[in-house]
Amino acid sequence: MAAVPTPPPPTEELTAPFLKMTTSSLHEEASMGVIAGVITLVFITLLAVLVVIIMYLYKNKGSYHTYEEPEADGSVQLENLPSKGEKEEYFI
Repeated sequence: MAAVPTPPPPTEELTAPFLKMTTSSLHEEASMGVIAGVITLVFITLLAVLVVIIMYLYKNKGSYHTYEEPEADGSVQLENLPSKGEKEEYFI
């Protein structure tokens, strides 16, 4: 009986690139987890800062104080306005 010769092992050229299976190491998976955690933390921090800014602007909306005395003739200006029955004349 004669020995049957074994075929040569397949070379890289004969295999398709999509058939190659790459397994990621534990180190690569841990790095991806750390990166995802940092991105999530930054996003949550920015969102919290935005909420704080919106709350501050909402509470302080239109609240400014002047230390000047109010003018006395302000009420006189309101009295000089025409009433609803009178027509105003506009020049264009």
